[in-house]
Amino acid sequence: MATAPFVSTGALPPRDRMQALVDAALDRFAALGDGRVADYIPALGRADPKGFGIAVVGSSGDAVTAGDCHQRFSIQSISKPFVFALIVQAIGAEAARAKLGVNATGMAFDSVIAIELGDVRATNPMVNAGAIAAASLLPGDTADAKWGFLVEGLSRFAGRTLEVDAEVYESESATNLRNRGIAALLHSYGKLGIEPEAALDIYTRQCALSVTVMDLAAMAATLANGGVNPVTRAHVVEADVARRVLAVLTVSGLYERSGDWLFDIGLPGKSGVSGGILSAAPGKGGMGAWSPPLDSAGNSVRGKAVTRFLSDALGLNLFASQPAAVDGGA
Repeated sequence: MATAPFVSTGALPPRDRMQALVDAALDRFAALGDGRVADYIPALGRADPKGFGIAVVGSSGDAVTAGDCHQRFSIQSISKPFVFALIVQAIGAEAARAKLGVNATGMAFDSVIAIELGDVRATNPMVNAGAIAAASLLPGDTADAKWGFLVEGLSRFAGRTLEVDAEVYESESATNLRNRGIAALLHSYGKLGIEPEAALDIYTRQCALSVTVMDLAAMAATLANGGVNPVTRAHVVEADVARRVLAVLTVSGLYERSGDWLFDIGLPGKSGVSGGILSAAPGKGGMGAWSPPLDSAGNSVRGKAVTRFLSDALGLNLFASQPAAVDGGA
């Protein structure tokens, strides 16, 4: 397929300037005390509310970090766009849209009503219903084969082999009653490719994959870089796949707060209840942040503040522009 003639271009500032801005963001928002750590999953409730890390990876492969950049945490819902990318790569964009949907629900991430009201039923791959359905559609004849495909794919996005946090997996498996209901409802509508218990287990395990902020930034940068990991240079998905995933992230990555996110930050983004958050600037790079205290919608308070600060400071907002210079008089 011929390369599209018009693509997002540009570059992040020099590495020393990026480092200074990331350090400034850490200093500015470390004392922010709003939000509370998620405790409906017991293992997450034990996170240190003072934990705070930031990473930026450019499409050139340059990376800068600050704070708790080596701290590992579970990826949670941030896994959703990357599993969706694997599905689009495997079955095609139109088949993925028909099976999973791409429109925002305007409702909470675990809404059951959204399934009943939506024509596609699975709603979209960024909410729990669509993500459980996506897990069931992964290539493979067995649940184990599907899981192996998922781990290999997400590891290529991150640039290293990802592993499951067993404590988080067991804690989520013991408390995911609502997701069990969602999986059963999807099964009743014929939206799952395997039995609901197996689909839910894959989804629960993917959410328990352990990552760092550097992993998140590299994963976001891979989507921003046309599907090529800028650190490892691995070709993870096609550029058209990355483009479509970023479009869905823009619409529904922050659930019912996606409009506010775009209004303030202007980037495709995704958050998780462990405190992780990422955003992608097409053609330029990706950002990752981690801080466990969450707002009422389940998004990291410090992570949102950092992303807004860096989006402005690095000139990343997709909707920002200045009037073109015009020669001559009116």
